[in-house]
Amino acid sequence: MALELNDLRYFLEVREKGSLTSAAKALGITQPSLTTAMQRLERHYGTTLLLRDRTGVRLTVTGRALAHDATEIFEVLARAERRVLGLEDQESGRFVIGSHESLAAYFLPDLLRRFFGEHPTIEIAIFNAASAAVAEAVVDRAVDFGIVVNPKPHPDLVLLELFDDAVDFFVLSSSPREGTFEDALARIEEGPLVHAARVSESQQLMARLEALGATPRRVIACGDFELVKSIALAGVGVSVLPRRVAAYGHPGKLVRVHPELPCFEDRIHLVYRADMHKTKAALAVKDALAAHGRRMREGGDAAVPLSKQPAKQPIKQPRR
Repeated sequence: MALELNDLRYFLEVREKGSLTSAAKALGITQPSLTTAMQRLERHYGTTLLLRDRTGVRLTVTGRALAHDATEIFEVLARAERRVLGLEDQESGRFVIGSHESLAAYFLPDLLRRFFGEHPTIEIAIFNAASAAVAEAVVDRAVDFGIVVNPKPHPDLVLLELFDDAVDFFVLSSSPREGTFEDALARIEEGPLVHAARVSESQQLMARLEALGATPRRVIACGDFELVKSIALAGVGVSVLPRRVAAYGHPGKLVRVHPELPCFEDRIHLVYRADMHKTKAALAVKDALAAHGRRMREGGDAAVPLSKQPAKQPIKQPRR
């Protein structure tokens, strides 16, 4: 027989009043109903919980043990109720934001500084992985919000475009500037060309250079864009980087080699589940991410190009 919580509530009231008659009156039920509930409890636990005498009732040893634990049970239930109601109506909760490391490095710091100042009771955790893995984690509910490069449509996801970027060729600003497109190709051929070998844009840019007849004599293959950037800032060769990655933290230090070199256009999206539980805190996180993305879009491309002329033959939206 399943235990009924109301029977436990009644039992605690009997302990409090010391009398079945007084407890029944306080609970607003009849004494026979209360007696039946106490008998159910004793059958459930297979023990005598109450001893009746002329002055009322008193608890047995097992009754005192049950009263102690029942009190804890109701305290836990009350705490759970407060927490759940708080998640619905108050700004409380923990949310996971997922992003590729190089994207998170320029997107999250200012966002978090502003967000924690405005929403001090909401907790944020960070999940770093490739964009495809972040989107998959959102589908699997392991991540609440993803900042994803060129996400594929998915029936369970909402994709909100935030801002754009482009993977391009960069050199240190103090390096000699190349005047013509042919000069820029010759500079790349001389090398070294530094790129993130496991990133699809880098792989395809290498193929595009080969199609243009510009094969670098020396290539340094790295694991991620952060190392590529560090090498570029040391003044080594030509580097393949997203423009926003090249610009953050070191504005004006890295510049595009030539505006006519091929580049990859990226679209960065906020990704979350369509059935997301829209608590007050969840909506605060979503709105903050969207607003920060709008600010970045309105700020434009942070990297300083060598020319206002748009790049020729951009290759759109590969996955990273």
